[in-house]
Amino acid sequence: MKQRRGRPPQSQIRQNIIEILAVLGSSYGYQISKWHAQLFPSATRRVIYYHLHKGLELGEFEIDKVEREQGEFSWGNVAEKTYYRLGKNAQPRGDERVKGLVGKQR
Repeated sequence: MKQRRGRPPQSQIRQNIIEILAVLGSSYGYQISKWHAQLFPSATRRVIYYHLHKGLELGEFEIDKVEREQGEFSWGNVAEKTYYRLGKNAQPRGDERVKGLVGKQR
């Protein structure tokens, strides 16, 4: 059997994000990265955003809504938050750690 080249389509980090969104329902990238860091501390925020975008391409995530928040930020006075939810190709497994921590603190 011939070995495929490149990265495999599945990812443990993306699966962790699926588990988090299965409990939360909908959330934005920064909040997802904060939950991920508490539960699975081996990923940077940049990697979380990469997997959110990759998950959109694969149909594992969908954009729920985009909100613009006014405030005093280092980059200006408006922050745009993109909220994600599970897509049709997501397959949550029901991770008990995620249900326990995220479910309690919601």
